[in-house]
Amino acid sequence: MSKTDKFAGQKRIGFRLYLITDRHIVKDGDLVAACEAALTAAPAGSVALQLREKDLPARELYELALRLREICTRAGAPLIVNDRVDVAIAAGADGVHLPFDSIGVSMARKLLGPGRLIGVSSHSPPDVSGAAREGADFAVFGPVFDPLSKPATGPGWGASGLAAACGAGAIPVFALGGITPERARELFASQEPTGQPAGVASIGAIFASDSPALATAAMLSAIDASSRRR
Repeated sequence: MSKTDKFAGQKRIGFRLYLITDRHIVKDGDLVAACEAALTAAPAGSVALQLREKDLPARELYELALRLREICTRAGAPLIVNDRVDVAIAAGADGVHLPFDSIGVSMARKLLGPGRLIGVSSHSPPDVSGAAREGADFAVFGPVFDPLSKPATGPGWGASGLAAACGAGAIPVFALGGITPERARELFASQEPTGQPAGVASIGAIFASDSPALATAAMLSAIDASSRRR
């Protein structure tokens, strides 16, 4: 079964790199500028941006979402808001990303309607299969390796664990945790088609870098080069 057949009936997930914000690790402290640099370095539709600033009050998060909405629109990138369905709707975001302990996919869908995307965090292959059954559009799976931007909360799953997660449900899966361009090449090259991720999710590799634009271009190049070899 090809990946196209596997995802039949799912919303089109065209992006290959899923950027997740963390303003605390941006070198010069300017998250908006870092997001703009990263997105303008990528072809339209190849990157999505998740606004994940859990410690911001609702008003500040909403105002930040509005600024990123403008940038994402110009760059042709979906804007996803972590957890806060209300902020996502108010800011005109393209969807929400639900942490593992958030409200369920079905409740989020009732609030968002059918058109917006719902991503889910997963930490085991059964989590992915459960998210697929509940109607999530995609899942982020990790940690695959020890994270670059924060201490590890448990052992990494490695390539074999990622392959199991990708095969667990009929939704695209993005690999998260310690993914560098070199590791992205290795992961894509080592997997059979049904065990390959849809792409990579990244925090530290992009936002903690000296140049988010160059880091984004390098990660996409690694993913695309691996895809051409398959």
